[in-house]
Amino acid sequence: MRKIEAKTNWWVGVSPWIILGAVLVLVPLFVFMTVENINRQKEGTTKLLLEKGAALIRSFEAGARTGMMGMSWGGFQVQRLLMETAQQPDIIYLMVTDSEGRILAHNEPSKIGKRHGMGLDLERVSGSQDVNWHEVSGQDDSQIFEVFRQFAPTRGRVRMHHSGMSHRRNVVNDWCRPHMAPESTPYDPGQVIFVGLDMGPVEAARKEDMRNSVVMAVTFLLIGFAGMVSLFLAQAYRSTKTSLSRLKAFSDNLVENMPMGLVAIDMNRKIASFNQTAESVLQLSSGEVLWKMAEQVLPQPLWELIDEVQTSKGIIEREIDCPVKWGKIIPLEVIATFLEEEHGGFLGYVVLFRDLTQIQYLKREVQRSQRLASIGRLAAGVAHEIRNPLSSIKGFATYFKERYREVPEDQKTAEVMIQEVERLNRVIGQLLEFARPMSIEEKPTSIQALIQHSVKLIEGDVNKKGISIDTDISPEIDKMMIDPDRFKQVLLNLYLNSIEAMGEEGRLSVGLRRDEDGRDIQIVISDTGAGIRGEDLPHIFDPYFTSKSSGTGLGLAIVLKIIESHGGKIGVESQPGEGTTVTITLPFSREV
Repeated sequence: MRKIEAKTNWWVGVSPWIILGAVLVLVPLFVFMTVENINRQKEGTTKLLLEKGAALIRSFEAGARTGMMGMSWGGFQVQRLLMETAQQPDIIYLMVTDSEGRILAHNEPSKIGKRHGMGLDLERVSGSQDVNWHEVSGQDDSQIFEVFRQFAPTRGRVRMHHSGMSHRRNVVNDWCRPHMAPESTPYDPGQVIFVGLDMGPVEAARKEDMRNSVVMAVTFLLIGFAGMVSLFLAQAYRSTKTSLSRLKAFSDNLVENMPMGLVAIDMNRKIASFNQTAESVLQLSSGEVLWKMAEQVLPQPLWELIDEVQTSKGIIEREIDCPVKWGKIIPLEVIATFLEEEHGGFLGYVVLFRDLTQIQYLKREVQRSQRLASIGRLAAGVAHEIRNPLSSIKGFATYFKERYREVPEDQKTAEVMIQEVERLNRVIGQLLEFARPMSIEEKPTSIQALIQHSVKLIEGDVNKKGISIDTDISPEIDKMMIDPDRFKQVLLNLYLNSIEAMGEEGRLSVGLRRDEDGRDIQIVISDTGAGIRGEDLPHIFDPYFTSKSSGTGLGLAIVLKIIESHGGKIGVESQPGEGTTVTITLPFSREV
């Protein structure tokens, strides 16, 4: 970004999104409250009608029970009581049926003997004192609230008092079925009483309450909506004021954690921002550089770029070598430019950079791999061409050795020829092994047992030179998928290099551990030998590079090829006169 937009728009009005948000919040809330209020009113109405019906049933049973205490109470009197009770307001009908739904008594005598409540489980109702209800439709589509339960006018015993004497008798329910002659018949306990209540007045009142609830809900909704809009308007200035601070916090966090180094310099050439990546790359803390002149604290190649930006008024991109602490040189990719406001006002400079050390290392590795591949193909062709003449030379040398057995000098010359041919043949064999694709036969192998076995193979050599061996292979590591023969070849090659680099009474250390993350496996081999010179260290894995008079220069090249074929890495650290440490890293995915 070369321009920074610093304009703030503040509109003292109501945004459509604010209105939509208020509606989405308030409407469901008040709809829910209104529905809940209507449901409560309906439940209250139902409870009121149910209690009214139950009270009518109890009063009718009480009237029947009082009449039965007389001496001549019968079915006629029950029918009469039922008709008189049904004359109360809001009662549409009052009837008594048996457990099969046949009407035994009704306020309208014409309906006696007909059927009622056929969709109900009257068997269960007639045997229970629980009050039941449901809504049914009348003949004119009016809604009727019907209450029903077991008809039981006689429960318990009644004490009778005559002339100061008290005697007890069972209450006899001698009332006749209404459709029959009024003759004394015992009361049948399996009967059901129905009360039909008119829901018209109640429904009218409930609808009026519903209208009032809706009107009240709309009123409160408008009041709440107005309150929310007022709140948004009251917070508008405050929100606008805090938006810049939030944006600043976000940008500061973004700048601080970006993977590139960033240095912002104000118009007075003082450093205004210096993120964590810049601290890590330039090895400077923000406390050392903030609000100080760039020329005083930044490496010279960086602040010279600022002068160039000031002159060119454009963007500069280039790679530079930047010196940091302790004389270390770090390759950097740098982008430098200037900042200005929307209307062209100058604000300062910004410099972005990243460390190219790892990238350049990878480039060198790619180039090296390409170079080694070319050398390998060339070496394979040369080796095949040389091997055949060597066989002929060795054959002639053997012939002359046998022919001139009596001439010691000629025989010695022939032996030297044979030895040199064999040495050349070994070198060619190593060259061919290096050139051809590496064949790996992986199988589950205990890395601890492999290291212990490889150490035993060199005990004779180290004992001759008085070298001590320290091993630390204690971590419990599962078996790994590796080629044990190839890996043993790697370890022995590294052991022998360390033994040759040490004099008498040196120390060879072999360790097994996990890396810092606790995942990958590392084998560490270190010695107290002469070490490797700094200029030789980058080339030790190159083919035919060796500091030994009798070496072929292919040993470490083959070691590297074997390690890479296992998906691993090998690193070498060395200081002349202090020894060498070789670290082999194998990925944890090879554990089985």
